[in-house]
Amino acid sequence: MTDALREYYEFILSVPDESRDAITNKIMEMGSPGFFERDGNIIAYFDYLTDITELCDELNRFRDVLKSSGLDSAFSFDYSLIPGKDWNESWKKSFSPIDIGNKLTIVPSWIKPDTDRIPVIIDPGMVFGTGHHETTRRCLALIEKYSRNKGGQDFLDLGTGTGILAIGAARLGFGRVIGVDIDQSAVAASMDNISLNGLKNVTIVKGSISDITGVFDVIAANLLSETLIPIARDIVSRLKPEGIAILSGMLTGQEDDVIRAMEDAGLTMKENAVDGKWVTLIFSLPPSSAQSACRCRGTC
Repeated sequence: MTDALREYYEFILSVPDESRDAITNKIMEMGSPGFFERDGNIIAYFDYLTDITELCDELNRFRDVLKSSGLDSAFSFDYSLIPGKDWNESWKKSFSPIDIGNKLTIVPSWIKPDTDRIPVIIDPGMVFGTGHHETTRRCLALIEKYSRNKGGQDFLDLGTGTGILAIGAARLGFGRVIGVDIDQSAVAASMDNISLNGLKNVTIVKGSISDITGVFDVIAANLLSETLIPIARDIVSRLKPEGIAILSGMLTGQEDDVIRAMEDAGLTMKENAVDGKWVTLIFSLPPSSAQSACRCRGTC
């Protein structure tokens, strides 16, 4: 069954403002392939093969986590099973072009680009990454900041999703661009979006960072903190001397463990940015650390 015909559970969650980011983070962690906000509610989708009883139980149990974190746990939700074609129409109604940084505009594939800025055309399908989430916008703005516009930089996007960061990097002048994701639906969506943008220098790999060879000037990873921490040394080993790592997807309070893991692996923190309750960290790799990493791998 194709994604266009597949049925999905649509959850409508009414959530307190102070707990909104924590709940969206939980939805991502539970495996939702897509969600957005409408009329103050969070609209989230889950595959129809998901155990709906366990899904509801996990959401209900999350109230205790919110309470223990001092956040308002009084959220409610309802769900229904809907055809994939209705899901696609919901997406289309919720997305509009959005300017990011000084140069980029994210344009939904069903709207004709009408901008003097650099268009990044995205059809989200059933995959996270539309440019409307704080972490995606921040990552794209930082990719622009660290692009040299000379076509010689190499870029790696970990957990590429729709491919939006990889496509943004290619549009900003990066030469070799690779996106990697463990989810086959993300691989398919990102490859479709690369085609929509007419790009020839972006490669998508199904797998994880361990499946990637070579070194990069900039690595971006918009992932959960528990995913980032175990791959700290892998990130270091794939950065060029003085390379930049842009790490996002953390809620405030989760960044300390990520900082510790990255610094233990040999990175130096350059800056951090906070958007609401989301944190983005920027690290650099000193030349001496890069040389050491090369010696440890036995290749440079």
